[in-house]
Amino acid sequence: MSKTTRRGYVPRDEKEFGDEYRCKLHKAGEELLFLLNRGYNIKGASTFIGNHYLLSERQRLALMRGISKSEDVKNRRFKEVTDSLSGKTINIDGFNTIITLEVALSNSLIIKSMDGTIRDLAGLRGTYSVIDKTDIAIKLLGGRLEQYKINKAIFYLDKPVSNSGRLKMRILELLENMQFAVEVETINNVDSILETKENVVSSDAIIIDKCKSWINMNNNIIEDKKLGVNCVDFSKFYFL
Repeated sequence: MSKTTRRGYVPRDEKEFGDEYRCKLHKAGEELLFLLNRGYNIKGASTFIGNHYLLSERQRLALMRGISKSEDVKNRRFKEVTDSLSGKTINIDGFNTIITLEVALSNSLIIKSMDGTIRDLAGLRGTYSVIDKTDIAIKLLGGRLEQYKINKAIFYLDKPVSNSGRLKMRILELLENMQFAVEVETINNVDSILETKENVVSSDAIIIDKCKSWINMNNNIIEDKKLGVNCVDFSKFYFL
């Protein structure tokens, strides 16, 4: 745990998402949104726009993470929980939520999407390792949940992902003295379970499209703690 690791850090991001390229990326985002709102699918439209603007793979991925059809964004924002969570049970997409916080804590690239969620480009791909930012991320989550005065937090971790058991133990150990109950489920079908729940903490577009309600917790934490120093912001596109 003493080794310093920057989750999601790619050296070329400093150039590809620097000031020189932000204007081009935002212009590409506007044109991608135009196509999505007219029925084009995200994969084909992002390929077309990416080729036109000669975007790198990570720049294209950032667009896909940041831009969504306006109707989808409207529906997501309608389901976002903004009132009291006192006494509630919160269902947390564990890897999705913790990894994004680790990326933000690493000062690596994060994306503020049109729907207001914070996403990253780290990618899980079936492997995960606990790093020096993990405990901090878990404690930030715990502190925020305690502020909400919730009754219970249930973390859902993808069982096939390496070190899911180790992360489960860290969550239970670090949050054992919180003023709310904590459960950690390691299961094979996290997405399909969360899609049926309310008060879901996730930035996964498919999950928040299908779940009953969701909480934009990472955005709230990152804004409060001023962690988004390396952020590409597409949230204003919702108001275009």
